[in-house]
Amino acid sequence: MGPGDLSAAVKDLFLNVPRDPNVLVGFGTLDDAGVYRLSETQALVQTVDFITPIVDDPFTFGEIAAANALSDVWAMGGRPVTALNVAAFPSGLAPGILNGILRGGLAKMIEAGVALLGGHTVDDPEIKYGAAVTGLIDPNHVLSNAGARVGDALVLTKPLGVGVVTTGIKQGVAGEEAMTAAVASMRTLNGAACDAMLRHDAHACTDVTGFGLMGHLSHMARESRVTAHLQAARVPLLPGTLDLRRQGIGPGGLDRNRSYFGTAIIIHAPVEEVLVDLLFDPQTSGGLLIALPGENAEALVRDLSARGLTAARVGEIAAPSDGLIVVE
Repeated sequence: MGPGDLSAAVKDLFLNVPRDPNVLVGFGTLDDAGVYRLSETQALVQTVDFITPIVDDPFTFGEIAAANALSDVWAMGGRPVTALNVAAFPSGLAPGILNGILRGGLAKMIEAGVALLGGHTVDDPEIKYGAAVTGLIDPNHVLSNAGARVGDALVLTKPLGVGVVTTGIKQGVAGEEAMTAAVASMRTLNGAACDAMLRHDAHACTDVTGFGLMGHLSHMARESRVTAHLQAARVPLLPGTLDLRRQGIGPGGLDRNRSYFGTAIIIHAPVEEVLVDLLFDPQTSGGLLIALPGENAEALVRDLSARGLTAARVGEIAAPSDGLIVVE
C-alpha cells in the first residue's frame, strides 16, 4: 500500500465519521495527531505510532520507536503527558529482547517527562513497537499542517537520509560515521524543537516521517492552499547519504513517495538527481518542518542550533495555490 492508497483510505473514513464540534483536528487534514477540546483553555492531543526494528540493538530500537511516537504530539505544538506501549513480539524469541525494547522506550519517556501507564502486547511473527500518546494543548494555539501563510519561512530541525542510511546498514555498506549520525538523530526527541518554535510564533508544523520531506511538505502546502519553494542545497543531510544514494542504496518507500508526491512538484535545474531523491527519503523519528514568519526564521535557527540541533532554513511559502511545490 502506497501513500496514495493510505490518503484515500483516510479521506474516505473521514467522510463517514460523525461530526463533533470539539474535534479541532481530525482526519480532514492528515495531521500528525488528533486534537479534542476539553474546555476553552485545554484540549487533548492523541496519537498512536509503532514501527518495525530499524537497528539491531533492542534498547536503541525502543528509544527510536518511542521518540518517533512522541514526536506527533510535539508536531501539533502540544506537550505529551502519558503513554501506553504497543508491542508485537514472536513467542519464540528470547524475552530479554522484548525487555530491552521496552526499557529503551521507557528511557525516552522518562527523558520526555511522560508517564507510562501500561500497554498491550500481542504474539506476532514480526517485532513491532511504539506507543499511544496523549498530550495537552491550548485549543487556541494548535499547530496544524494547514496553517502555513504566504511570507512564511520553512525551517527543518533534523537532517534527512535516515531511510538511505538504515538501508545501507542492512546491506553492510554504510560507514560508521553515517550509522552513528543516523542513530543519534533518530534518538533525539523533538521536544526542544517544539519549545523553540512556540517561542518564535510558528504558524504550522508537521514532523517528517514515512512520506519524506516532500510528502509532508506536500500535505502542508495542499492543506494550507499555498505554494512552497524549497531550496534543495540548504536541506541538511546525514553524512555519507549522497554517496550511498549514488550507489543506488535506498528503501522501497523512497521510490513510492517520489512516484506519488512527485506529480505536484516542479524541479528547477540544476538540482542533482540523487539530492532530489533524498527529499523523498522516508524518515523514522525525523525532525519538525516548521512554517513561521520569515523575519523570525533566523532567530529560530540560532535557537535550535544553541540546543544542539541540526536546523536550517530550507524554503519559503509563496503565493496561494492548490499545493504546488517548487524545488530550486
